[in-house]
Amino acid sequence: MKRTALITGASNGIGLELAKVHASKRDNLVLVARNQTKLDELQLELENKYQIGIVIIVKDLAVSNAAQEVFEETQQKGIQVDYLINNAGFGDFGMFYETDWDKESKMIELNITTLTQLTKLYLKEMVKRNHGKIMNVASTAAFQPGPTMAMYYATKAYVLHFSEAIANELKDKNITITALCSGATESGFQAVAAMEESKLVKGKKLPTSKAVAQYGYKAMMKGKTVAIHGFMNRILANSVRFMPRTMVTVITRRVQDKAK
Repeated sequence: MKRTALITGASNGIGLELAKVHASKRDNLVLVARNQTKLDELQLELENKYQIGIVIIVKDLAVSNAAQEVFEETQQKGIQVDYLINNAGFGDFGMFYETDWDKESKMIELNITTLTQLTKLYLKEMVKRNHGKIMNVASTAAFQPGPTMAMYYATKAYVLHFSEAIANELKDKNITITALCSGATESGFQAVAAMEESKLVKGKKLPTSKAVAQYGYKAMMKGKTVAIHGFMNRILANSVRFMPRTMVTVITRRVQDKAK
């Protein structure tokens, strides 16, 4: 029996690569993003290559009630979602007192509210069937405060803690929750977050979205709750719990500040 994966933020980066991974496994797809052209191109490419069914939903998930609209559309089309991948999200770079509130409010809506509501809606269906997997794309940013990206780090901390908590609630069911935590990755994220000049990414060779997606897929299929991509990322993410909080914040600021 074919499974269906719903992937948000599927038009580029990790989301696009996750769509390709699932397609290669012959899963049907529901691809959600704002960019109609990119979704159309991806649909044509994957349908021709793998002969799978693909539904595209053009939706701005940073708008209130978008999650409910996506859910209702899949319900109306009789689509059973077996794998929910909450990948859509963005960040912003700069001092909190200088950054734009309109952008940040959309970040909260997308990174937290939409992700949570989609999880709620599709998880209820999975519990009825006693089957399903959910991947919430968090970040290594989830493990510490992030000066100059304060809001983004806070949203990803929410995603991590939320995912761990509901994973525990589901331990007696045939359903798993995976929080995928990657570090800086080669994708369009840096441009959207206006952080190309950050020491975290400038001049660095970053992991590819493809590598992160392949790692995340394997972790989700194994039912791993917290999946941190990259050996050094795992070391760093776990080391912060043994350091004074003020030191962690200072170090994060130094690593992330603008390159001189």
